[in-house]
Amino acid sequence: MLAIPNKRQARPLVGFLTRPEIEALLAAPNQHTWGGRRDHAFLLMALQTGLRLSEMTALRRGDLALGTGAHVRCQGKGRKERCTPLGKQTATVLKAWLREPARGSSDIVFPNARGGRLSADGAQYLVAKHLVVARQRSPSLRLKRVSPHVLRHSAAMELLQGGVDRSVIALWLGHESVETTQIYLDANLALKEEALKKTTPLNGKAGRYRADDRLLQFLKSL
Repeated sequence: MLAIPNKRQARPLVGFLTRPEIEALLAAPNQHTWGGRRDHAFLLMALQTGLRLSEMTALRRGDLALGTGAHVRCQGKGRKERCTPLGKQTATVLKAWLREPARGSSDIVFPNARGGRLSADGAQYLVAKHLVVARQRSPSLRLKRVSPHVLRHSAAMELLQGGVDRSVIALWLGHESVETTQIYLDANLALKEEALKKTTPLNGKAGRYRADDRLLQFLKSL
C-alpha cells in the first residue's frame, strides 16, 4: 500500500498582495485607537518579515532588537530559531508601539485587549476587519481571499521581485528546502514578463478569415 503513488491534484498558484494592495491594507487601521495602532504594527511586521502566524502571536518584547542592526528572533517549525532583519520603518513603528502602556502582566508584543496572547482566530479577525476598509481603497482586493498566511506569501514575493536569491528567501522564511520557495517563482508573473521582454519576438501575423466563392454564392442565394 505504501508503494501506491498519491493521486495527483491541482496545485493552485499561491495568493499574494501587490504593492498597492499592501499599502491599502496598512492604511486601513485607525491609529487613533489602541487597537488600530496594534493592528498596524502587526500587519507591517507580518508583511515585512514574513513570519508565520504562530511566530507572530508568540513574539515577546525580548525577541525584538530595535537599535542598530534591528532584527527579530523567533522559534519556527521544528523549534528552530532564526533571526530576521527589520526595515527602518518597521523598527520605527515597533518602537512607538512598545512605548504604549502595557496591558496585563505579559510581555507579548501583540496582545489581545486583555493583555494575553492573541489567538489564531483573533489574528484572522484582525486581518478580515481591515480588509473590508482596504477594499474600498483597492478594489482588486475584492477578488482575493486574504489571510495571515497570504501576508507571509506577500513578503516572499516582495523579496523575489526585489531580486533576492531563492536561497536567501528560503532562509528568511525558515523553509527546510530551497525547493519550497519555488512556489513563489511559479506565481510571479512580473518576472516571467521580464523574461519575455528579453526574447526575440516570433514573426507571427494576425490572419483574417475570408469566405471562398462557393460559400459566397450560397449566402447570396439565401
